Amino acid sequence: MTPMSEQNDRNDRNKLNEQSARHEQSVGHGQNGRNEENDRNGEPENRLRRELPAEVPAPAPAPAPGAGEPGQEEPRQPLTGRQRLVKGLWPPRFTRAQLIVALLLFGLGFGLAVQVASNSDTDSALRGARQEDLVRILDELDSRTQRLEDEKQGLEKQRSELQSSSDQAAEARRQTAEKERQLGILAGTVAAQGPGITMTIEDTKGTVQADMLLDAIQELRAAGAEAIQVNGVRVVAGSYFTDSDNRVSVDGNKINAPYRFKVIGKPQDLEPALNIPGGVVQTLEKEQATVTVERSDKIIVEALRQVKRPDYARSSSQ
Repeated sequence: MTPMSEQNDRNDRNKLNEQSARHEQSVGHGQNGRNEENDRNGEPENRLRRELPAEVPAPAPAPAPGAGEPGQEEPRQPLTGRQRLVKGLWPPRFTRAQLIVALLLFGLGFGLAVQVASNSDTDSALRGARQEDLVRILDELDSRTQRLEDEKQGLEKQRSELQSSSDQAAEARRQTAEKERQLGILAGTVAAQGPGITMTIEDTKGTVQADMLLDAIQELRAAGAEAIQVNGVRVVAGSYFTDSDNRVSVDGNKINAPYRFKVIGKPQDLEPALNIPGGVVQTLEKEQATVTVERSDKIIVEALRQVKRPDYARSSSQ
């Protein structure tokens, strides 16, 4: 290295040292000024904090999609009509009064349904009936109406006789005796005879049950039967039919097939009542039973029932 280049290097180093010294002096003066200002403001000096770079706050996490601000509830969506209805009905809240009303309404609805079903069955049976069957039913209704009218006229005649008779006491005794005989026939305590029919039911399959025979009794009574006897047992208002050991019992008396009915009444009313569409004869024939109905001008009902004295009831007449 030449002397000239060494001289130049020394000059450059001196210039650098002078610049560094001036820079340190300026920095020192600035630092002293800040220290004095901090002392005046009452803040303690913290060189390490001043020398470190300023802290950069961490960025806040981005809120999740759909999430609201903290402490704030998410706005609710308005409910639809169906949602309000479901919310009002479920969970159910019942009171005792509501349960009672619900049970009453259920019973009423069930009764109406049964009534409608029975009426529809009757209507369907009549709708499918033949013309001669419908004529027979109308004749039976006319006969029942005429029978009730005759009974009404008879009662009115008795009243007029009692009012116009010179010996009202004797007339009253006569009518009382006649009424007693009539009541004895209905009660089964005296024998009876008169026009009527004989119905025989052959049950070779053993399919005829007590309720079918009871339906026949009810149909005959509705047609005007006044005295009925079934296989030697007198049938009255309090009679009952039951099934026991594959046999039918009437008032506790077991009877066997064939079942023979002796019925006193108007034959023109009794026979059509049994042969109406869907009536007794068709029901028994569906059970593979054979039914025979014969008219007669003289039917004798000789089976009797014992007179039972009532335990508590007494006559109120003086």
